[in-house]
Amino acid sequence: MDIPRKGAARSRLIKRIVVAVIIAITVPAITIALRRLQPAAQSVERSTVWPDTVKRGEMIVQVRGLGTLVPEDILTIPATTDGRVVPQPLLAGTIVKPDTIILELTNPELQAALVDAEWQVKAAEAAYTDLKVRLESARLDQEAELASTQASYDQAKLTSDRDDALLKEGLTVEINARISKSRAEDLKNRYAIDKRRLDGSLESITAQLASQQTHTEQLRAAYDLKKSQVEALKVRAGSEGVLQQVMVDVGQRVAQGAPLAKVVQPWRLKAALQIQETQAKDVMIGQKCEIDTRNGIVKGKVTRIDPSVINGTRTVDAQILEPLPKGAVPDLSVEGTIELNRMKDVMYVGRPVFGQSESVVTLFKLGPDGKIATRTQVKFGRSSVTTIEVLEGLKVGDTVILSDMSAYDGQDRIELK
Repeated sequence: MDIPRKGAARSRLIKRIVVAVIIAITVPAITIALRRLQPAAQSVERSTVWPDTVKRGEMIVQVRGLGTLVPEDILTIPATTDGRVVPQPLLAGTIVKPDTIILELTNPELQAALVDAEWQVKAAEAAYTDLKVRLESARLDQEAELASTQASYDQAKLTSDRDDALLKEGLTVEINARISKSRAEDLKNRYAIDKRRLDGSLESITAQLASQQTHTEQLRAAYDLKKSQVEALKVRAGSEGVLQQVMVDVGQRVAQGAPLAKVVQPWRLKAALQIQETQAKDVMIGQKCEIDTRNGIVKGKVTRIDPSVINGTRTVDAQILEPLPKGAVPDLSVEGTIELNRMKDVMYVGRPVFGQSESVVTLFKLGPDGKIATRTQVKFGRSSVTTIEVLEGLKVGDTVILSDMSAYDGQDRIELK
C-alpha cells in the first residue's frame, strides 16, 4: 500500500513552474536568434570569379577599338580612253614599278584615227614646204625686178648728169637734158615702189608661213594626242608598290574614266579604328596610341577623326610611327588602344564586366577572411579600357569581384571555396 509522502505535490508544482519559466524564456530567445540568423551563403568556386583590389595612384584613361590596316595612299588607275581588255592582266599582289604594264586595251577606231592624224601632219608639212618654196621664188623674182629697176635708174641718172653737163657747156639742147632728167626721176620712183613692194612681200611671206606652220602644229598636236591615247592603251602602274586590285577581266569593254586597277604602297599603312561613339567624343588629333597587329605592337598617333557615325562607331585614323612587323599587309585586322588622359592620385580598380563610366553598380566585396563576399553598392567615375575610377562605396585595399555575377542576383552573400 502506497503511503503519500509529505511535500511531493509541492515539489512537482515547483518543477512545473520552473520548466514553464524556462520554456517561456527559451522559446522567444530562440525565435529572436533564428530571426537574426542570416541565411547560409551560396557557395561559388573561387576559380570561376575574377577578383581585383582597389588601388590609389595614376590611372591611364584609354579607349580601345578594332580596325584594319589601310594604305595611306591608294592610286586608282582609270582608263584614259575606251577600249577592250585583250591580254590577261597582272594578278593582285604583284610588285610593280611606275612603268610596269598592268594590262592592255585595244581600240581599232583610235588606232585608225592615229594613222589618219599622222598622214595629215605629213601633208601639212609638205604643204608648208611647197608654200615656202613658192613664196621664196616670188621673192627672188621681185628682187631681180628691183635690181633691174635699180640698174635702169642708175643708167638714167648717169645720162641725166651727162646731158646736164653738156647743157652747161652748150653742147646739147635743153630739151634733151630735161628728157634725161625726167626718165631718171621716173626710174627713181619705180625703184622706190619696187623696194617697198619687196619689203611688203617679206612680211607677207612671214605671215603666210606662220599661218601654215600654226596649222601644221595643230595637226601635230592632234597627232600627239592620238599617239598618247594609243600608248595609254598599255595601262602602266604609274607608281612603285603592289597591285592591290584589278577591276576588269579579259574581253571586258571599258569606258573612258572607268577604274581599272589599284596600286598601294604596303610600307605606308595606317590603322583605321572603329571607336564607340560614346567614347570617341574624348579622342583628339595628336593623341598617342598603340596598334596591336597580332604579330607585334607598334606606336602611333591619331591623325583624323571621321565626323560621321556609322553603326554606332566613328572611324579614327592612326598614323604608324614605327616599322611594321612582318606580315603587316592592307586589310589586316588590328586592335588599337588610344591614350586619352593620365589621372593623378585617384582611387581605381579593374573594370567590371558591366561597369560603365559615371554609373552606380553593385559588386561583391570580399570580407577580411577572403571567403565571404557581400553585395556592395559602388559609384564609378571615368573609365578606361581595363580600369575604372572609384568615387564611393570602396576604399583602398578592398577586394571586389569583377566578373559577371548576374547568376547570383538573388543573393546578398556568397562564399568562395
